[in-house]
Amino acid sequence: MIEQLNDTQKQRKIYTEKNMFLVAFLGGPLSAGYIIAENFKTFNETRKAQITWGITIVVTILIFGSLLALPETIVENIPKQIIPLIYTAIASAIIYHYQKTKIEDHLAEGGEKYGWGRAICVGLIGLIVTLLFIVITAFLAGDLSHKNPDLTSKTYGKIRHEIYYNKDNISENEIDQIAYGLTETTFFDNVFQKSVFVGKVNSDYEITISVVKSAINNNEALSHFIQLKNELQNYFPNNKIVINLTLDYDTGNVAKRIE
Repeated sequence: MIEQLNDTQKQRKIYTEKNMFLVAFLGGPLSAGYIIAENFKTFNETRKAQITWGITIVVTILIFGSLLALPETIVENIPKQIIPLIYTAIASAIIYHYQKTKIEDHLAEGGEKYGWGRAICVGLIGLIVTLLFIVITAFLAGDLSHKNPDLTSKTYGKIRHEIYYNKDNISENEIDQIAYGLTETTFFDNVFQKSVFVGKVNSDYEITISVVKSAINNNEALSHFIQLKNELQNYFPNNKIVINLTLDYDTGNVAKRIE
């Protein structure tokens, strides 16, 4: 049992377990984290409230960031209710394990609780904030076609690998041939979705691939791109293949050129 509540503590309201189901399912992990943290604050457990917020923000970014990063074909096959059910179940388990007894003691000692109206408001606010987060993240992530309206894109394979190109510079038929080569060399696989930019300089095909900075001077990483270039060259005996590695498609700066 907690210590007997004084008048000030009795006036502090808490969210109940039943509130959690509605708030989490309606407003997402941000709303769930909010009411768990608020309860911890009511119980004078400020440190746990801060930890709750940290975990909530990380989980929110991981969940929705992953959904934005996954190929559409995979996202489309995920049942629409499964993710809300998962984080609602997790949030409910947390409040049950860490707060159930304190909630019961708080109410038994005459403490107050929030009504359903407040819970609905918290859920709706969390929903709005989450939607804004998704929209902003999607906007910032963007893609090459948004950043350069002159580019055209085509997708290939089950997980929709993307090739961006300027149709005034290279034909669609040539892009299809390059996609075939990238598939045959297994660069376009069925595991990770990949995006490349393809341009043509005279008769040379230049394929630009975005990589992490550590790969630029890593011999093992570079060996894979050298092998890719050599294997692709077998499919295009009349055209020189060049692999450009870049750290940022936006700038177009080539960090490493393999030819």
